[in-house]
This record gives sequence, C-alpha cells and structure tokens, in this order.
Amino acid sequence: MTGFKTFILRGNLVELAVAFIMGAAFATVVTTFTAVILGLVSKLFGGNPNFDSIELFKEDGQAGTGVPIGTFLTALVAFLILAAVVYFFVVVPYTKAKERFFPTKEEDGTPEDIALLTEIRDALVARNSNP
Repeated sequence: MTGFKTFILRGNLVELAVAFIMGAAFATVVTTFTAVILGLVSKLFGGNPNFDSIELFKEDGQAGTGVPIGTFLTALVAFLILAAVVYFFVVVPYTKAKERFFPTKEEDGTPEDIALLTEIRDALVARNSNP
C-alpha cells in the first residue's frame, strides 16, 4: 500500500493530471477564440473564410472529383491561429513568469562529478609518482 501511495503522490503524476485537466478546459477557450478570429476575418474580408470548396485537378467542372486542397487550407489557417493563441497567451507569459519568480541560479564551484574525477586523477598521479 505504501508503494501505491508514493506512486499516486508523486509530483510528476499530479502535475500531469493537472495539465491534462487544464488542457481539456483550455481547448474550449482556444477553439472559441479561433472562431472569434475567423468571424473577424469574415467581417473584414466579407464572406466565410472557408476554403473547403477549393479543389485541384477538377475534371470537367465536376465537384468532388479533384484533390481537396481547400480542406487542408482551412485546417492550416485554423492551426496557425491556434498556435499563435497558445504561444502569445500561454507560452510567453509562462516563460516570463517562470524567469521572474524562479530565476535560474548558477551553481558556485565545480560540479560534484567533476570534483570527484579530479580527486581520482590527483590520487593516481600521486600514486604513480611515488615508486
């Protein structure tokens, strides 16, 4: 039972659970914000910014016979908007807050493993120089 308790209370597991819950909740916010941006684009340029009807290599003007490149373009535009929202409203503020409240501290002196290797080297030199 102690092992299970340790597993459940492990910091990484709790952080992962919180991240999953927050991510699911944040997905709705980002999706609706993307809809707002696309709505603004439609007001500015007139019409719905939907490229789904664009097809390459249509034969004789028949719909649905070409390569549906428009669907890809719509998904690409939505992805770029979503990536910009996540970067500017999550990553940048998080990075600035992390640097402000948890500055990286430089360790003074030699790292422990380097100091140990230096000690071993010096001991070997001392042993080989005293025949």
